Amino acid sequence: MKTSQKFYLFCFFMPLVKLAPPNQQHSTLFHETFQQGYEDALFQEDYEDNPQDGLKNKEDNTFVVFNENKVQLQRDDDKVAEGTTNYTKLATCLLCVCLIRSIYCEEMDIESIPVLPKETGYLYARFNKIKKVKVSDFAEIPTLRRIDLTGNAIQEIEDAAFAKLILLEELSLADNRIAKLPVLPPKLTSLNVNNNRIKSRGIKANAFKKLTKLSYLYLAQNALESVPLNLPESLRILHLQFNNITSITDVTFCKGNNQTRYVRQRMDEIRMEGNPVILGKYPNAFICLKTLPIGQYF
Repeated sequence: MKTSQKFYLFCFFMPLVKLAPPNQQHSTLFHETFQQGYEDALFQEDYEDNPQDGLKNKEDNTFVVFNENKVQLQRDDDKVAEGTTNYTKLATCLLCVCLIRSIYCEEMDIESIPVLPKETGYLYARFNKIKKVKVSDFAEIPTLRRIDLTGNAIQEIEDAAFAKLILLEELSLADNRIAKLPVLPPKLTSLNVNNNRIKSRGIKANAFKKLTKLSYLYLAQNALESVPLNLPESLRILHLQFNNITSITDVTFCKGNNQTRYVRQRMDEIRMEGNPVILGKYPNAFICLKTLPIGQYF
């Protein structure tokens, strides 16, 4: 009877008994190993490919770091000396406005010519604090056609700074502190150096002679004592007003020797007002001109 009762009790309680869970030690060890490996993989991936504070270019090891108030460029220490020009050019286009082949760096308080992309055709860097123009500023930019540096504080221009710019057509250096002109490129059509400190000795005797395409020459508000020599036949507009010009000669604009057949066909305007010279004293100085210069005659 007791045996039968035990058997019935066993059959009744057996379905209610749950199996014990597997060994927790092996499960925990597997989980920790997997988790550690996963974290190591993420850690390695973060430092190899995806820095958290910026975007990295694998080819040049450059980081563009975005902060709240500014954009910065950072480079790996291993390649600091490699490709510095490319980094600076990128920085130029972050600071200035780069539109296809035109660079606009106006009113940015820059103190030197920025590094330019090699394909630059037009540079506008007006109203800054540039003090010097060096040969190296444009040495690798042969594509430049127009440079406007109006309203800076330029005191010195290295003599060959523009000499190799064989495509340069327009150059504006107005409203600076320039005392002498550098060598000018051969295809120049317009030169504006109004309101500087240029004296006659600051212009070489043949500075304009070989500029056979020069049409517009602006030299007003300087300290010239005489009209520059060897002005090219291509000139159409010549501004010399408000200088210190005291006299002119028969060969200043014409060829002299009473060559009445010689006429400057292209010259449309000469302005000389605001100078001490009395133009009426030199009647033979204008016989080759289609119109008389603007200035004081009496």
